[in-house]
Amino acid sequence: MTTKISSAMKKLRLLAMTTCALALVALLSASPVNAAVDQPNRQVLIRDITSVEGVRDNMLVGYGLVVGLNRTGDSQQTYFTVQTLANAMQRMGVLIAPGTVEVKNVAAVFVTAMLPPFARPGARLDVTVSSVGDAKSLEGGVLLMSALHGPDGQVYAEAQGPLQMGGYTVGNGTNGKQVNSTTVGMVSNGGIVERDTAVDLRSFQTVSLLLRNPDFTTAKQIADTVNEEFHKTIASALDTTRVDINVAAAGAASVPVLISQVQNLSLTVHTPARIVVNERTGTIVLGGDVKLTPVSVIHGNLSIQVVTTYNVAAVPVGGRGPGGQHGPDGRDAGDGKGGPDGREGDRGPRLEPVLVPQTSLDVNDGPAQTMRLDEGANVEELVNGLHAIGTTARDVVAILQAIHAEGGLQAELEVQ
Repeated sequence: MTTKISSAMKKLRLLAMTTCALALVALLSASPVNAAVDQPNRQVLIRDITSVEGVRDNMLVGYGLVVGLNRTGDSQQTYFTVQTLANAMQRMGVLIAPGTVEVKNVAAVFVTAMLPPFARPGARLDVTVSSVGDAKSLEGGVLLMSALHGPDGQVYAEAQGPLQMGGYTVGNGTNGKQVNSTTVGMVSNGGIVERDTAVDLRSFQTVSLLLRNPDFTTAKQIADTVNEEFHKTIASALDTTRVDINVAAAGAASVPVLISQVQNLSLTVHTPARIVVNERTGTIVLGGDVKLTPVSVIHGNLSIQVVTTYNVAAVPVGGRGPGGQHGPDGRDAGDGKGGPDGREGDRGPRLEPVLVPQTSLDVNDGPAQTMRLDEGANVEELVNGLHAIGTTARDVVAILQAIHAEGGLQAELEVQ
């Protein structure tokens, strides 16, 4: 009986030791994963930081007329509006003299749009309509057919349709309210593409990726990631903004397939250390990788305040002096009592309230606040230290500029 119990106890101990060992192995294997989760994720797709050379939007612009306005169009002094209306009427077989036309429901406008890549004839575009003359509002107007030209002067689209406004005006000139702009509107899907601008990707021998933020390191990482994916050297970084990929060496089924495969690759991006400062608004944007060398910041607080107040005081004015004499201001200077000879005696001065200015000067010279940053301090420590000594946003701008001039800021400082 005792032998059976001892054997059972040994089995239980062995089972417990095995369970502990398995738990320890699981914990150790999970530790790197948890550490990786704790680290900041900077993995980005190539498609988010690059664009393909030759695949881009194109700007279009045109000139036209908006009609149907409720007497809020261009005035008679805007001569080109009347001339444009006369030309449009002439094309429709109606001859009018521009000098005799007086309409207030027409406005001359510029029409703009963005032509996307691979746009085919018949595709729809959103167009923006902006007033050219002195129209008060384009609300309720309709854009007449207007040709949209590209940079080469060719017509690539036509636009027409009712305007959609993001603002409105109510009331009259003396008592009214305006919300947003009433001279800029949009015609949703109002443009139609008339010319084929699609790029023939089959003729591409090289696919060039253009970086949105130029950087040698990022360009090299893109080339290395592509070469690792295809297990051969097909990509090379030319400079900070361009990476070329050999289409023939890639062996892809087509250029679109190659571009899709490359754009969906991910890599780790190291952003440059940069601080952007806007002095007009006091906005400061600091990158997390900004490092500082040992530096001390002394921030003083000197304020001078001059205040002028006005108090009411009674000042004697006028009165008739002895013998009926008048004072300097022409008023009686006497005290109003009869003299010994029965004549009117002296009158006392009258008191009138006047405003007397009183100026006070208040100077507060607070003790200088000191902050010390050690070697390798980061942005978070800098910002926390500046807040601790009571600096404002504009004080931080001046302090950052001073630290950068001293050489203690290991980052690019961009002042807007």
